[in-house]
Amino acid sequence: MSIEITEWLRNLGLEQYAPAFRDNAIDHRILPKLTAEDLKDLGVTLVGHRRQLLDAIAALNAEMPVAVPATSRKAAIPADAERRQLTVMFCDLVGSTALSTRFDPEDLRQLISGYQRAVREVVTAFDGFVAKYMGDGVLVYFGYPRAHEDDAERAVQAGLRAIDAVRRLEAGSTKLEARVGIATGSVVVGDLIGEGSAQEQSIVGETPNLAARLQGLAVPDSLVIGASTRQQIGELFALEELGPKQLAGFAEPQRAWRVLGESGEVSRFAALRSGRSPLIGRNEEVHERAPKPPSAFLPER
Repeated sequence: MSIEITEWLRNLGLEQYAPAFRDNAIDHRILPKLTAEDLKDLGVTLVGHRRQLLDAIAALNAEMPVAVPATSRKAAIPADAERRQLTVMFCDLVGSTALSTRFDPEDLRQLISGYQRAVREVVTAFDGFVAKYMGDGVLVYFGYPRAHEDDAERAVQAGLRAIDAVRRLEAGSTKLEARVGIATGSVVVGDLIGEGSAQEQSIVGETPNLAARLQGLAVPDSLVIGASTRQQIGELFALEELGPKQLAGFAEPQRAWRVLGESGEVSRFAALRSGRSPLIGRNEEVHERAPKPPSAFLPER
């Protein structure tokens, strides 16, 4: 994906930094790898501008094809491109820019590594796939390379557990917080590119970008999901509707919900069926299965 840096900065309202990016040879290949420290070196002194740029870089990374290491595949992946449904989770460590000013670089590296490890362990327990680490962001797929009928449910459970796991990390007097966005939708798992250890599998679609945008709506220690994920999980979780949100990159407002926790529904079947369409055209079968009155079993006179 080729990006014209000056135009990208102009769209963000930050074109004043274009000369610094140009003078330091920042092109479309380097841009996705920039860190908070790199932005400081480029003269981005305002915390708000650094945060805006880091969020835009994270969204950019989510839009880019993801390289899947051959050694990490859990199932055989066909060489032909295919369309499939994925649930994508984007997890972000809150306040990483402030942390970089509070911790020694070596200590910060260990803290970020601990955060990534905590998220990875939770995700792996729910059979999710960590597709990419982006500094303080973690991009995760549920439904690839192995699909489950409850991938959306697994993703939401993993998101809640990840937030809790990050909260429990030791960071001195500093409280660590995460925020998570989850979206479900169709993507195209692309053709295999390259050979041997350099082989990559591209995954493209708007779902990762939506997950990243929903993560941007989340307050610290919270999880936000989109409409398709909401439809998949039924009433398994307690939710707070946030209403339609206008998100960058999307022409139409996107509905969003904050996940408050697991619901108190006793029956998982009832929770998943709640709010879904009733059976239609099955009156005869329903009538046959309905309990019959005692008089129905008496002999005819």
